[in-house]
Amino acid sequence: MLRIGVLGCGRIGRVHAASIMRLPDAALVAVSDAFAQNALDLATQTGAQVRSSDAIIESDDIDAIIICTPTDTHYDLIHAAARARKAIFCEKPVDMSADRIRDCIKVVEAYAVAFMTAFNRRFDPNFASVHARIQAGEIGNVELVTILSRDPAPPPISYIKTSGGIFRDMMIHDFDMARFLMGEDPVQVFATGSALVDPEIGAAGDVDTAAVILTTASGKICQISNSRRASYGYDQRIEVHGAAGLLRAQNVLEDTVEVGNAAGFRRAPTMNFFLERYERAYLAEMAHFVAAVTAGTPLSSTITDGLQAQLMADAATLSLAEGRPITI
Repeated sequence: MLRIGVLGCGRIGRVHAASIMRLPDAALVAVSDAFAQNALDLATQTGAQVRSSDAIIESDDIDAIIICTPTDTHYDLIHAAARARKAIFCEKPVDMSADRIRDCIKVVEAYAVAFMTAFNRRFDPNFASVHARIQAGEIGNVELVTILSRDPAPPPISYIKTSGGIFRDMMIHDFDMARFLMGEDPVQVFATGSALVDPEIGAAGDVDTAAVILTTASGKICQISNSRRASYGYDQRIEVHGAAGLLRAQNVLEDTVEVGNAAGFRRAPTMNFFLERYERAYLAEMAHFVAAVTAGTPLSSTITDGLQAQLMADAATLSLAEGRPITI
């Protein structure tokens, strides 16, 4: 039984707590949050205790820490948890600074603790199936990957101002997915972007519509497009073209019912947002973390994966600013 403490009881903290409660080989022991009511509400729902973050990290009855706090708190929490020899599951990004992530890698390695970066899309059943079939050689050598991610609507401007930009906040998931599917690290990034959805996003120094081309040393290419707006729901698609064929994962719809009449054929809309779309992925990634830490087996997405995605996001940000390809 892996005994777990959750740091941060906001939206994503509640998602992970719900996943833990569904796993027979895990126990949610304690929760903490900077806002006392958030922690109390989650503790009431789950039967966990409310403790301070420091107390959870230092507690002998806690084996693993789930970090769901704001990004600027991750650095100190990772260092403290590693020194306490707790397994660590950390939401992305690990930190906004690649150098600070490297510092975190040093302390994680020094204390030999398990660390998982929460790239939940690796655990989406459809995306995971595409990856497995690539690994099995079904489409031969991968040549071209296309990733589409579009949100139904942009977040509040207050969030945009502190998010680190679309590449570090939104596209970072797609950067990890690109590496996951291509099986190689990109060596060059070329980015472009515009503020087409909301002029206030542009005024805040960010873009809401972006495209990136990644190239690996062997010549594999990945195209990524992001938008903060999709009038038809939450758009999440991937396509992988290989020497011997193609694999494609389409959007997940609210149901599989299709109606046909004189006006044509109509299907259900896409899932409305990421909590619904990736519900199964969140459960699967937590199950993977618990099983791997318990058995001492390798984790799918490590702190180094978190660093690589951050380096790609930094390169895309610089590419957009300077209008040129950037070598990683």
